[in-house]
Amino acid sequence: MTQKTPELATERIIDLGLKRCPWPGEDALYIAYHDEEWGVPEFDDRALYEKLVLDGFQAGLSWITILRKRYNFRRAFDDFEPEKIARYRPAKVEKLMQDAGIVRNRAKIDGTVLSARAWLDIMDKGPGFSKLLWDFVDGRPKVNNFKSRGQVPAETKISQAMSKELAKRGFKFCGPTIVYAFMQAVGMVNDHLVNCHRHAACAKLGRNGRG
Repeated sequence: MTQKTPELATERIIDLGLKRCPWPGEDALYIAYHDEEWGVPEFDDRALYEKLVLDGFQAGLSWITILRKRYNFRRAFDDFEPEKIARYRPAKVEKLMQDAGIVRNRAKIDGTVLSARAWLDIMDKGPGFSKLLWDFVDGRPKVNNFKSRGQVPAETKISQAMSKELAKRGFKFCGPTIVYAFMQAVGMVNDHLVNCHRHAACAKLGRNGRG
């Protein structure tokens, strides 16, 4: 099976024989995301902003819906450059509300702008967005050893604390459940099931912690 997306000009081969977490099913785009991105430790400040915003847009929807629109989101939101988004004016918001390629939710669009301004404040005054977030897990991923999807929590004390801190700093759509999904996606926690081929791979990637 091959998967081709607007973000990647090359085709990739999906090996359906590998053991995986059950949630991607047989959707090629979902499998590629699971195999290449989900659970990989991410330390880039801008990339973390993008992922948090997209997880906020997911609220009330499925992640695959957002994933299929991710290219459109990046186009519409200036590649998620917070410096640009923070300067969005009402006319730009109205333009986004007319863009059928994204999720047209005014509160979430407005929240993206407010979160960009909060991100800039953290970057300008310290400690930096990546450091702020990764300090909640002492700079390295927490490796879980869940055997079934039913064991995976929807939120934790750490995601609750991170959510509270983000909200205090002005971020929007950052409740503890959204934040935990974000933590899973960016590798702050390794929630690949133990029989998934990515569990050991992501654990190996996370051993060095934040550089």
